Amino acid sequence: MHASLTRQSVPWEAVIALDGASPDRLPAPLAQDPRVRTLALPRPVGAACARNLALAHVRTPYTNWADDDDLFPDDAMAVRLNTLESTRVGWCAGWSEDQHPDGSTTLWRCPTPPGRHEAGDVWTYWKSPADTIPIGPTTILARTDLVRAAPMGGLVQGEDYCAALGVTALAPGILLPVPVYRYRKWDGQMTAQVGYDRLEAAAREHAWAYGRSLRAVLRGGENLVRG
Repeated sequence: MHASLTRQSVPWEAVIALDGASPDRLPAPLAQDPRVRTLALPRPVGAACARNLALAHVRTPYTNWADDDDLFPDDAMAVRLNTLESTRVGWCAGWSEDQHPDGSTTLWRCPTPPGRHEAGDVWTYWKSPADTIPIGPTTILARTDLVRAAPMGGLVQGEDYCAALGVTALAPGILLPVPVYRYRKWDGQMTAQVGYDRLEAAAREHAWAYGRSLRAVLRGGENLVRG
């Protein structure tokens, strides 16, 4: 992830949440990079809590959460940042690619179609909890205030499903038909761990219901204001 960040053509900062790990384990290239700041947590708290706590240390106007074992294509930040600054929408996302052990990639086009989407509309492309999620959470670059208003859900996995639905429910955004994130497939990834599948259905059910309820509440508020 850090190596891919160094190839970006726009300025960036990174906040790394060390989920109970010793700062001594941070690789030298990261420890020596002034653009990288760390938040060392005294004990493991899980991805959702670690990312939420790290948000308090973000100083940039836009935020993109990511996993440490994945990477960004070289123009991933620039293409989304340019879109955000030229259109003034709240978020910009794209497609993702699975990167296989041999280095080859497979493009994943999310169910949400490319183009502009009004607040709350992304959820409508998630027809049921068992269907494919409507957008790649880690493909989203969003205003930091939006990410703070829609933090990670309190789940042990799939926590960023809730964050993605929250961000896209609170503001309009644009989905670009270009890959902006590479999801690395390997034996050590979280989704490959024993027992992961046992909670996936429940996590999706929770996130789907959260997105539906949030959209309904916000749309109801709009009707009251208009009325």
